[in-house]
Formats: sequence, structure tokens, C-alpha cells
Amino acid sequence: MYNTNSLDTLCAALCDAAGVDTPKDAAKANENLNGYIKSVFGDEKVDRIFMYNPDAIAQWIYEKYPQLMSEVDARCEVKVPFKTVMPSVTPVCFGTMYTGVQPAVHGIQKYEKPVIKIETIFDMFIKAGKKPVIIADKNCSIANIFLEREMDYFKLDNYEQVNAKTAELILEDKYDLYVVYNGNYDSIMHKYGPESIEALGELRANSRTFGIFDELIRNNWKHHNTLVGFAMDHGCHEIDGNCGSHGLDMEEDINIVHLYKAYKKEV
Repeated sequence: MYNTNSLDTLCAALCDAAGVDTPKDAAKANENLNGYIKSVFGDEKVDRIFMYNPDAIAQWIYEKYPQLMSEVDARCEVKVPFKTVMPSVTPVCFGTMYTGVQPAVHGIQKYEKPVIKIETIFDMFIKAGKKPVIIADKNCSIANIFLEREMDYFKLDNYEQVNAKTAELILEDKYDLYVVYNGNYDSIMHKYGPESIEALGELRANSRTFGIFDELIRNNWKHHNTLVGFAMDHGCHEIDGNCGSHGLDMEEDINIVHLYKAYKKEV
């Protein structure tokens, strides 16, 4: 069974939380996430959003190996199931995640990395006088499809550098929207399979890395209303030869679940 809520409902929920306008033609805000945010902050707005985007962690993987996701589970309060878009490949799905529209509207309908020209969440933050930032490896989709905007991009050589730069920027505390990409599980899953020891090790690494970022945020952003998200793009499945893949219209590739934690400012 497919999840009910489309991934295109995420963007408006994040924009609403921050009190910025929603991109043109974006779908209505996800009610589950909206309700959770309002239950924590009431009429106040979020002034920090931190989105950790691991690639290809399917809902079935998350549910089958909860011990490997313990850091995420322990730190998040709400789970939001999403139905991602087709084809379920990285640039298509992230295009929808951060524009709030379907692939036919944002223009990426296969595995390619053109710059999206329509309004995105990044544009809405910039128009509102806020500062977004993307931290990712230089060759990945998310580092390239949102270029050509008046914002900061840190395009790095590997995930170790991405994680180190992210920790540094959390401590600097000068951005309003942080989008951090980690494709380690995806790259290993393709080679060895979604449930291989190698891929599951990267699943665990994602959980631990998120835990470190969350701990830094919790201890250093106490004067902010903050929303932290663990938000994947699509799922995955096993193919012949014990390898992994995605891109099909099947539950394993389409169903994902995001996890969120809201921190109300203390000072």
C-alpha cells in the first residue's frame, strides 16, 4: 500500500513554519507536520530549519532495522509518511521536496541535474530576507539543481568534509535554513544491495551523524525556535546480482518516512 501524502506537501509546511511565502503552485502544507509544529510553537514561527537529507533510505529499511536508526528515533518526536514522486530518482524527488510541485512542473523528469528555474523554498527564504545554505558533495543532485541563487553553497569533495563543514556551520549559527545532503547509504546500496552489511553500516552512520548534528543544535541554538528534520528523497529495492536500485513505481521505492523534532527557544 502506498502512503497517502505526496512529497509535494512538505515545502509549504516548512515555509509556513518559518513564516515565509510558499512557492508558486506548491501543494498545500502537510497537515501532520503542520499540526506538530503548531503544537510546539503555537503562533510563534521557526527561525531555524535544519534538514538532513540522507539518500535512498526507504521506509521498509527504516522499519526493518530500527536498532540501526536508534539515534534518529530517540531524538525525533513525529514521523511523517510520504509518497515520493516518479521516477523515484534523486534529482526528481529533491526537486519536488523543495519546490512543492510535481516533476512535470519543476521540469526534472529523469536522472539529470539542470538548474530548477521556478520558485523554490530557497527563493522564498531569500525574498523574506533570510539566509539559506546548502552543504553537499559537489557532484550530487542537490548541490547542482538549486544553483544560481543569492545564497551560500558549500560543494565539497566527500561526505566526511560535508559532515565537518556542517558541524562548523551549526556552531557559527548564521543561517536560517540548512540543507545537508548525505549520499553514503545510496552509493553503497547500489553496489552491494540495500540489506548488505556494507549498506547497513552506512545506515547506522547516517543515524549517528544526525545524532551529532542534533546534539550540537540542541546545545547551541537554545535562543532559536528550531525544526530539525531527517528527510530522505526516495526508497530502494534489491535487484539481480545482490545489487540495489530505485526509480520504479513500487512501494519499496515510493514509500518514505520523515522524522522531525521541534525545539522551542529557552532564552
